[in-house]
Amino acid sequence: MTEKQIEELRAEIAELRTVAYEAADIQAIRKLQHQYGYYLDKCLYQQVVDLFDENGTIVFFGGIYKGKPGLKRLYLDRFRQTFTGGRNGPIRGYSPPFYTKLTNRFLLDHFQLQDVIDVSPDRSHAKARFRCFMQAGTHKSQPKLPHLSSQWWEHGIYENEYIRDAKTGQWKIWWMNYRPQYHADFETGWANTRPEYVPFPKKTFPEDPMGPDELVEDNHLWPDTEVVPFHYVHPITGEQLTAEELAAPPKKA
Repeated sequence: MTEKQIEELRAEIAELRTVAYEAADIQAIRKLQHQYGYYLDKCLYQQVVDLFDENGTIVFFGGIYKGKPGLKRLYLDRFRQTFTGGRNGPIRGYSPPFYTKLTNRFLLDHFQLQDVIDVSPDRSHAKARFRCFMQAGTHKSQPKLPHLSSQWWEHGIYENEYIRDAKTGQWKIWWMNYRPQYHADFETGWANTRPEYVPFPKKTFPEDPMGPDELVEDNHLWPDTEVVPFHYVHPITGEQLTAEELAAPPKKA
């Protein structure tokens, strides 16, 4: 084997190693996001918080919740108190006496779909776009949750960022940007969705004890229809669609 052939072989091995590492990272991030959905389904909010980096952040319904304190405020204080009466885990459909104070018999199904994942060349960060489709509701024996129907559909787009833990090598959620696209009552469908189906926050923490650290404008909720900016460029043209371009009115012919 000539020196040139050896160099070509080394280059090919290096390229295959890069492809293999990238595929492994993409699979790990996909698995992490899917695990998030499964934990959220069953109201395992502490397990959800543990998937985030210590400095992890979530953008959710017009608010930004920063770091573990903000995440705990959203998942453990707001969600857990609202949906499971403060209990970590699902509420049974028919509660035995031990659960008599935990009245919400709550159903959630989060489908994490259509992922596009891109890993940085140094394998320390990654960005991903996921589609979420959800069906949710409470059992007919329970009162309706505030502002919500007893049965509803939900769809949203995630544009997330992930970080690799330098010590453990594990991927963690660093920036979760969940932009809801529509809600709909099961009985009447999305054509009849009322404005601000889930009210956006109006106050920040600490004025609102369960509120976000910051408020952000969110105009994506149906019947408004805006495009959530893509983290990736067009695979053929290399075009990067910015938020300003997506929000601009169509050009005249």
